[in-house]
Amino acid sequence: MSPDPPDIAHLIARVALRDRDAFRDLYGRTSAKLFGVTLRILRDRAEAEEALQDVYVKVWQRADRYVMGGYSPISWLVAVARNHCLDLLRARKPAAADIDAASEIADAAPTPEQASIERSERGRIEGCLDALEPDKADCVRGAYLDGFSYEELAVRHKVPLNTMRTWLRRSLIKLRECLSA
Repeated sequence: MSPDPPDIAHLIARVALRDRDAFRDLYGRTSAKLFGVTLRILRDRAEAEEALQDVYVKVWQRADRYVMGGYSPISWLVAVARNHCLDLLRARKPAAADIDAASEIADAAPTPEQASIERSERGRIEGCLDALEPDKADCVRGAYLDGFSYEELAVRHKVPLNTMRTWLRRSLIKLRECLSA
């Protein structure tokens, strides 16, 4: 079940008053969703994790700027995360360099051997995912590749939240066993 917008709005209002318990609860209810947003934009797990921390610092500092009625609380949080990630991407762009320096830049593409190894590993992972029941494999992909929260997946598959947690835990165990075999 996804977080109730009035509850999230209330938590943001309490965060604006510097309520640490409300901030902890807001993080617990929304971090999986916001991590999915940062990961989709930045496409690097470590950078997305760091960006998520920065997003929550901004939420702590700017919670008083959230105006009920303008955005849903989740939309406001997603906008903060999205804007932060876009700022990071803009900052990443290098200044125009001398064209002569371009001839000395190494090709960042993987070598044929590396590409072959990556394809092989990807194939092993996909094979192990395919060995799972289709709905369980869909849940694993949704949670760990698409950034959906356990609550969102539970609603999507019409199962209780604890059942979804059990499905994912057991599926990860099966994947680990398959990959180590």
